[in-house]
Amino acid sequence: MNTSIRGRALTGTALALAAATVLTACGGESSSTATKSDGTASATPVVAVKEPLVATFDGGLYILDGESLKLAGTIDMPGFNRVNPAGDKDHVMVSTDSGFRVLNATGQALTDIEYKGAKPGHVVRHAAKTVLFTDGTGEVNVFDPTALSSGKKPAGRTYTSAEAHHGVAIELADGKLVSTLGTEEKRTGALVLDRNNKEIARNEDCPGVHGEAAAKNEAVGVGCEDGILIYQDGKFTKIDSPDDYGRIGNQAGSDASPVLLGDYKTDPEAELERPTRVSLIDTEKKKLRLVDLGTSYSFRSLARGPHGEALVLGTDGALHVIDPDTGRVAKKIPAVGAWQEPLDWQQARPTLFVRGHVAYVSEPGKRALHAIDIETGKKISSVTLPKSTNELSGVVAGH
Repeated sequence: MNTSIRGRALTGTALALAAATVLTACGGESSSTATKSDGTASATPVVAVKEPLVATFDGGLYILDGESLKLAGTIDMPGFNRVNPAGDKDHVMVSTDSGFRVLNATGQALTDIEYKGAKPGHVVRHAAKTVLFTDGTGEVNVFDPTALSSGKKPAGRTYTSAEAHHGVAIELADGKLVSTLGTEEKRTGALVLDRNNKEIARNEDCPGVHGEAAAKNEAVGVGCEDGILIYQDGKFTKIDSPDDYGRIGNQAGSDASPVLLGDYKTDPEAELERPTRVSLIDTEKKKLRLVDLGTSYSFRSLARGPHGEALVLGTDGALHVIDPDTGRVAKKIPAVGAWQEPLDWQQARPTLFVRGHVAYVSEPGKRALHAIDIETGKKISSVTLPKSTNELSGVVAGH
């Protein structure tokens, strides 16, 4: 799944740093590695964790073993931080007030690799490349995530939008770059650049463009306030919503399915709309289907399963598994207690992160994190953490 996770401007103010926290490796062994005041770790090696998960909390990051869910390490980081897979087996991108930083999650330490810039936004993984979009500058950075293991900033492609805006970009397998168009006040659509950053196509029939996801056969969708814009095989196609205002702002795609999963909102005046319908966009038939789940959800509720299943974590506490071809809810897996989406988007709420056949679901109200087998619906393991978590991510190699 591409991250496509909402990347609004970072507004969190810095918090006072807690005392340096000793990192404890999994398996009961401890290391002397401690965080320093800048959030980095000392050079003392630590015991690596398996397929690490990274969760944010108010004032730092937790690193957990992906198999046991045991807390392996803590890194103090003030402010409001966001996390996304970097695209390899070891690293996670951390969005801070000053830019994107690279965390070696396996080694439990922040690296010196940083992409500075105000309001770091979306992180997209596709076709063996990772793409960063910095909202405050309009800068796009593209790199091969496997190069992060060198410890040095990877050489890569850069592009700067005509004007800074809350945007997103994705590089296709043939080197074309799809990037959004807009200003701080208004977002209108997307353009396509060739390998040399020369514009070769654009479409501005996508008001309020937000988010992206890629489906089977490299059909790329970007959400609009009145539908979704698809770029595939060198051309744009607009798929309209059934409502005049039918906003699709967050999407999840899968290489196993031509159907994109999106949210769906119809009230432009709402302080916070809590929709109960999701959208399924068939990129082959160019059709949009709405599915009413009977429960609301949040922008951190969408994901895809290993076979292309559409997954939605509802406020009823269940993980809704949807057949993307029929729109039928195949099953509802109990995951967490019932919850309500908070008004402030930066506030914690249950969050869904999927890797392979496992759905990881956080439960901030109980300071808990659960691992659930998507196939069987069985809870594999759970852990209670020292503090409530907010965002949840982990390492994901290959895309």
